[in-house]
Amino acid sequence: MEQNNLKLATEWFAKADEEELASNAILKEKAGASVLCFHSHQIVEKYLKGFLTFKEKPFEKMHDLIKLTGLVKEFIPELENFHKEISLLNRYYIETRYPGDAPEGFSWQEAETALSIAKQIKNFVLEKIK
Repeated sequence: MEQNNLKLATEWFAKADEEELASNAILKEKAGASVLCFHSHQIVEKYLKGFLTFKEKPFEKMHDLIKLTGLVKEFIPELENFHKEISLLNRYYIETRYPGDAPEGFSWQEAETALSIAKQIKNFVLEKIK
């Protein structure tokens, strides 16, 4: 059964890696800071869902990184060390998608920080599966 879980988890991770590739292209072309923030959220969301799939932990359809983190912490309590970073990324699911939700806009510095955080959490999750 674990092998099947790893296959399903790998599918989640592959989708997250597509988000990362898109993020790198957006960053290179400076094609939209808010879009980069959104993709950074998606990278983390998909890695957390992939981890939960690997551990056979059911989760509802959601995009809330705080709730997903709560489920993952059952297996990785140290994920709490990323609470501040995950809270930052969590706001990018809604605020980056609709006009007026973030009236001040998103800076490139903020977007680059979001991508850096997403990559750190990705590596942390992958390390826990090994």
